[in-house]
Amino acid sequence: MKKIIALVAAASLSLAATAQAPQQTPILNPIPQATPSAPTINAKAFIMIDADSGRVLAENNADVRLAPASLTKLMTSYVLSYELEQGHVHNDDMVTISKSAWTQNPEFKESSLMFIQVGTQVKLHDLHQGIVVSSGNDATTAVAEYLAGSDSAFADVMNQHAQKLGMTNTHFVNSHGLPDPNHYTTARDLALLSQGIIKFAHEYELYKEQEFTYNNIHQYNRNGLLKRDPTVDGLKTGHTQEAGYCLVSSALRNGQRLITVVLGADSINMREQETEKLLAYGFRYFETSKVYQKRAEVAHPRVWGGSKDEVKLGVDKDIALTYPRGKRESIQAAMNIEKYPHAPIEAGQAVGEMVVTLDGETIFKTPLVALEAVDKGGIFHRIWDALVLFVTKLLS
Repeated sequence: MKKIIALVAAASLSLAATAQAPQQTPILNPIPQATPSAPTINAKAFIMIDADSGRVLAENNADVRLAPASLTKLMTSYVLSYELEQGHVHNDDMVTISKSAWTQNPEFKESSLMFIQVGTQVKLHDLHQGIVVSSGNDATTAVAEYLAGSDSAFADVMNQHAQKLGMTNTHFVNSHGLPDPNHYTTARDLALLSQGIIKFAHEYELYKEQEFTYNNIHQYNRNGLLKRDPTVDGLKTGHTQEAGYCLVSSALRNGQRLITVVLGADSINMREQETEKLLAYGFRYFETSKVYQKRAEVAHPRVWGGSKDEVKLGVDKDIALTYPRGKRESIQAAMNIEKYPHAPIEAGQAVGEMVVTLDGETIFKTPLVALEAVDKGGIFHRIWDALVLFVTKLLS
């Protein structure tokens, strides 16, 4: 018995040291560097985020509810892309154009159009181009009716998707963005929506198309930055008297993608100029690194009373971090794992937390989850682990 106790004590000392050692993964080391303030932007509201990490790099009035005008069509495009991705509809589907989606609909007077005719059939992909490139209210209505039966029913679908995306200050009443007092969104919500759109990589290709011809009518994309900046590949413009001149843009430089939203500028030139200022600031002073992959193992702590002695831990999503340029060596990630995790442990169960800091300030947190299940061990193994753990706690 003395030998057994001695053996358990020795084992427990080793296990206690392992359990109590701080499990840290240094990613980066301190280099003092101040980041200049964001530029002054002449608009009612704006925001700039990194597309991969979601980190906000600059903002003002980002949660103020404003009329989105044709930026509404970003959600129409998102819902269509979602339905295409799910296989519910297909790009070569033929859509019959109703009177309400007709170019001659009085509601569309003096608004942007694709110029589709009532009673004709148009390929769904062409309508998507008409939404994204031509900003056609007629094309938008045709897609809404095809997907949901009516424009008002489609607005309900839009609001459901907005809720899932976390767009908490958004409400749609139509698919195209013509003014309505109950139709509004915010700069922050549009940035979230843009992140979602970009994830549909195939359909996102439409956003960089600079021109589109349908019914022998040639139209140009109203996003002038597509011509002025080769790194810009989206997204959408909008304008009404109420909304002012608006632009949601995205640019990719050296593997880093930024999203900007400028709402309520005074002119076409100003919305583009202010967007360029934001992009110049963001790319000059910030960088992004993809530091952990979904389901990649980052730790393997001891498990007590299990069929296995360890459990593999990781994160349930890809993790990208955005930080001031040149500060990569200042970042640290600490793995705060439960001190004595017990079996059973289910796959996906949170067993700790990853906390990422920059110069001592927390910039990111995410759960550490089990990458595999660990069942209860046999009765003798559980008794032995209980004895070792009892002694471990006594000595700790």
